[in-house]
Amino acid sequence: MDVTSTLSIFEISAIFLSITALLAYINHRFIGLPTTIGVMVISLLVSIAAIFLGFLGFDELIDYEVSLLDQLNFTHVLLDGMLSMLLFAGALHVNVSDLRRYKLPIGILACVGTLISTVIIAAALYVVVPLLGFNLPFIWCLLFGALISPTDPIAVMGILRSAGAPKSIETVIAGESLFNDGIGVVVFALLLGILTSGDMPTTYSVAHTLAVEAGGGIIFGLILGSALNYLLKAIDSYQEEVLLTLAGVIGGYALASHWHLSGPLAMVMVGLMVGNHGRNLAMSDKTRHYVDLFWELIDEILNAILFVLIGLEVVMIVYSANLLVAGVLTILIALCARLIVVGLTTTIFNKQLELPSGAWKVLTWGGLRGGISVALVLQLPDGAQRNILLALTYAVVVFSILVQGLSVGKVAKSIKTK
Repeated sequence: MDVTSTLSIFEISAIFLSITALLAYINHRFIGLPTTIGVMVISLLVSIAAIFLGFLGFDELIDYEVSLLDQLNFTHVLLDGMLSMLLFAGALHVNVSDLRRYKLPIGILACVGTLISTVIIAAALYVVVPLLGFNLPFIWCLLFGALISPTDPIAVMGILRSAGAPKSIETVIAGESLFNDGIGVVVFALLLGILTSGDMPTTYSVAHTLAVEAGGGIIFGLILGSALNYLLKAIDSYQEEVLLTLAGVIGGYALASHWHLSGPLAMVMVGLMVGNHGRNLAMSDKTRHYVDLFWELIDEILNAILFVLIGLEVVMIVYSANLLVAGVLTILIALCARLIVVGLTTTIFNKQLELPSGAWKVLTWGGLRGGISVALVLQLPDGAQRNILLALTYAVVVFSILVQGLSVGKVAKSIKTK
């Protein structure tokens, strides 16, 4: 029986917001981990406890959790709800002059690196998975490569700052992760179209789609950012200016999606424009304070909710012994692909980068995977292949956040004085 059949969207949202607040309190009061990682750890333990109780015959808790998650629709909540605000908030405090200085490596890591990583992961997975008794056609391996290659800066940026990581490394990681989300989503959408239609697109159609979605998203973001800055400069009232930024982000993302443009890339451009020009030229000190505070709170709240959902979604996965082995191997494959991409970039552009010795270690270990990967894998058609990729995605994401996220600070400290 569906235990949540009588609940409205508002009631479902209230339940998850209340869970997030409670877990954030428990983490802050008793555990002390970074908020995003702490709430994910607790929610993961709750899910594991529910699974364990299910084995003992107490199925009510896990049934309730699964039913809630089914009705919430993680993919819809993240891609159509949270992502626009998270990307805008993330880009708001990124210095454009710093991005220009490292534009070549950032562009290569975000664009070429995402494509190379997709192919490396797909090829390795295509060889390894059949050895464990799973049937995974190459198009499914490519889909996995596309959804797991984009990096997620949410958990790692605060850790890098607290560890005193060099500013140059922060800039490269932040810049790459802001743009490769959009690239990864576009590549994933192309591959998913091939899977569902069965038709192989021409080189022209692929290039046209990339140009329209990615290029169009960037251009739309620049236009929207310019318009938003003009409106912000015309008045001096923090209430209305905060409201304008919120409307620009949510409305702009909806409009970009309606026009089949890349909403993520558009919101990154809007965030960069408002953060670098709007904050300095179109806002008073008072307005700037309230805008920064508002988006900092939005960022913290949405990130906490997102990581709680990631932890709770584990109950949707059915693991076997072979699938656990496949998960471990996939983690190693994803790390190796990241190492190859970072190694090639830092070696070829060593002089232009001017990064401290050993920076490749932070760039590799700090390339966390997160909510985007989970949201994309949940878009795949139902079936055995989807279940396999779902399990592999969670293995990589959980390892990435818990192991890499909690240890990247130590890696950063080991090179910061070099």
